[in-house]
Amino acid sequence: MGDPLSEVVRLLHPRAAFANVVSGKGNWAVRYSEYGLPSFCIMLDGSCLLAVDGHEAITLSAGDFVLLPTTPAFTLSSFVPAPPVYLDPNKAASLHSELRYGEQEGAPDMRSLGGSFLFDGSEPGLLVSLLPKVVHVQGSARLSQLVQMVGEESAGQQPGSEFMLSRLVELLLVEAMRSTTAGSAPAGLLRGLGDERLARALKQLHARIDHAWTVEQLAKIAALSRSAFFERFTRMVGVAPMEYLLAWRMAIAKELLRDNGLAVSEVAERVGYGSTSTFSVAFSRHVGQPPSQYARSK
Repeated sequence: MGDPLSEVVRLLHPRAAFANVVSGKGNWAVRYSEYGLPSFCIMLDGSCLLAVDGHEAITLSAGDFVLLPTTPAFTLSSFVPAPPVYLDPNKAASLHSELRYGEQEGAPDMRSLGGSFLFDGSEPGLLVSLLPKVVHVQGSARLSQLVQMVGEESAGQQPGSEFMLSRLVELLLVEAMRSTTAGSAPAGLLRGLGDERLARALKQLHARIDHAWTVEQLAKIAALSRSAFFERFTRMVGVAPMEYLLAWRMAIAKELLRDNGLAVSEVAERVGYGSTSTFSVAFSRHVGQPPSQYARSK
C-alpha cells in the first residue's frame, strides 16, 4: 500500500451494475428522478445537454465522461427544448437493450453509454467524500480510449465481459479522480493530494499505515511547522491528521477482517496497533461493533 488513489479504488471494489447504450434523434428530453447511487455517462457520438439539479446545464460531446457520485435528478436533452419524458432510473437499470429518445427511425444524432456503479467494498462513502457532485472530464485521450473499450465490452457481451467491465470501471474512476482539479474537489484526499507539500505527507502515511505517526513527523515530511501543517491539513483534507490516519486504519482493518480471514491480533498489527485490546476498543468506537463480531457478520 502506498499510492492513495489506488488504495481508494481497491477499498471500493467497484464494478458496473449496468451499462446501456442511449441514443437520441431530433428534439427530445428525458427526465430522470433521483437515483442516489453513483452513475456515469460516456458520450460515444454526437452531443447533447445535461442539466443536473442544482447545477448549470453542460454540453456533452463525443469523448466526454461524466460521473455523478450521488446521482440527483437530472435532465438529458437535445439542444432544442422538448417536453421531457419522465423515467425511473431503477427501471432503466433493469433494461438490457438500447434506449432510444426522440425520433425512433434513422441514424441517431447522439449515442452515449449510461450506467451505474456498484461497490462490493465496505467503504462506498469514500467516493462521495472525494469528488464534486458533478465530474465532467473533457479532452482526455486516456479517458477516450477507456470510453471506447467500455462501449465495445458492453455491446459485445463476449466471454469475460463482466471481468473486463469491472477492471475498466476501476480505471475510469482513477482517471476521473486524477482529472478532478484540487480546486474543484471538496475537502478530502484529492484536495490534499493537489497540495504539493501535503501530498508528500499523505503518500508516506499511506505507504506506512502501520507506523506510529505523529503530527510532528508528518509536518517534517511536508517541510512545514507543526502548527502550519496541522492547520493546512485540516483545512484541505477536512479532518485533523490523526483523525484521518484513524479513519484509514479502520477502513483497511474492515477489509482485512472481511476478506482475508485474519486473526484480530494480526489485523491490529498490520494497521499499527501494538495491543490487540487497544485496537479492539478503537475499532468498536469507530465502527460500532467489536472486530471479532464484524468479521463474523461479513
